[in-house]
Amino acid sequence: MATETVTGSDYGDVVRNHLTRVEQQNAGALDDVAELVLASVRADGLVLAAGAGHSLAAVAETFYRAGGLACVRPIYHPELLPMHGAVSSTAAERRSGLAAEVLREAGLAAHDVLFVFSTSGVNPYPVELAVLAAGAGCPVVAVTSVAASALAPRRAGTTLAESATVVLDNLVPPGDATYPAGNPVTAAVSTLATTFLWNLLMVRLFDKAAEAGIGLPLWRSANVEGGDQANAELLRKYQTRVPQLG
Repeated sequence: MATETVTGSDYGDVVRNHLTRVEQQNAGALDDVAELVLASVRADGLVLAAGAGHSLAAVAETFYRAGGLACVRPIYHPELLPMHGAVSSTAAERRSGLAAEVLREAGLAAHDVLFVFSTSGVNPYPVELAVLAAGAGCPVVAVTSVAASALAPRRAGTTLAESATVVLDNLVPPGDATYPAGNPVTAAVSTLATTFLWNLLMVRLFDKAAEAGIGLPLWRSANVEGGDQANAELLRKYQTRVPQLG
């Protein structure tokens, strides 16, 4: 059977189909993660969000975002950001021990939830974050690609997915590229799929919280009337525990 050629004109369909599969495949896991986060909110815990390289785009999506949770603390090290050095950011993600250093600085408690964003999920930094947090009794949510991890070199001996409490699978193909079909070399889909998963989670979390009568600490846009005033109370509550809000 001949393979259908995908052209630039229907690339949007490729993305939409991918996101539909992501939503369907992760339905049960999203419910589980929403329960974990809701329990953390009830206990006045924090959602810790970590990633490296381009997965830091997902961390930015979770933090200080209009409509997003105010109880999010980004776990971050400047060496992991490509704009601070592309080659050095890859080396940092592959360096054993950096995760322990970052977690020590951030601190974590059993009533927190750690999200680790890493599509390949095989380098020491994301894997060691998950292993260390799980060992400390903190639930770990891996946002990763099981298919990509299966074919990537196991630089940490195991994978992020194998070390997490719950896995959200962004279904990204090995290599991330999606175009052209049959020999993809461009149009990475990981950022779209991962951001979609996060916002699917926010929707589930909102509905579960409303059903339970729990008010979520949600940011308002600073560019709408009353936004600054609404956010001021959240800043007072979380700024001491989330220094990145300063």
